[in-house]
Amino acid sequence: MKVSLFATCLIDMFQTNVGKATVELLERLGCEVDFPKSQVCCGQPAYNSGYVKESKEAMKNMIKAFEHAEYVISPSGSCVTMFKEYPHLFKGDTAWHEPAVKLADKTYELTDFIVNVLKVEDVGASLNGKATYHSSCHMTRLLNVKKEPFTLLNNVKGLEMENLENSHNCCGFGGTFSVKMGQISEQMVDEKVSCIAKTNAEYLIGADCGCLMNIGGRIERKGQPVKVMHIAEVLNSRM
Repeated sequence: MKVSLFATCLIDMFQTNVGKATVELLERLGCEVDFPKSQVCCGQPAYNSGYVKESKEAMKNMIKAFEHAEYVISPSGSCVTMFKEYPHLFKGDTAWHEPAVKLADKTYELTDFIVNVLKVEDVGASLNGKATYHSSCHMTRLLNVKKEPFTLLNNVKGLEMENLENSHNCCGFGGTFSVKMGQISEQMVDEKVSCIAKTNAEYLIGADCGCLMNIGGRIERKGQPVKVMHIAEVLNSRM
């Protein structure tokens, strides 16, 4: 099966290890992975800031970048959600609406693809220790990808999963929200970090790099001994 990796800005610039883990994991599961070099931002930051016209130029670039793909896979529920919004944003545009629909229909968040398309629930991963999982907003509320991460994590050998209190509460990142509403964002992430501490987990796992960057930064500032890992890294682990 041929798949194309949608790496996202945060992975491309800050967390390349997540992209590497995603590729290695997909290849181990029998996928042939390519990386369209013309991909850039999906347009979400500009769109959320009200620059609708300008953001569409980035969207058109992404539609063209992945027009050859059989499947588009991304380790980011947030960015996949943006692709799913393209048909709505190009509604009535005779040139771009149909290509936008095609892109949205063939795009999957990583865990959703593994469980529901590849039909795999145990990827053969192993990681010793106690972990808890942060459920990101776009992935659960908009993509409705809720059970798939837990299905895969529960089959990681040596990993003991602990329930996270108020797990579906936002971590306060929200992209531009954390910049525009910094004081509110700080209180939200403090609540999240407090709940993580109650689990006594050694690992915090999540599926969106933005959330993990926000929570991880706060964990580091508070000096808590918790390692932050993207679920792709966990599923690719052989410890």
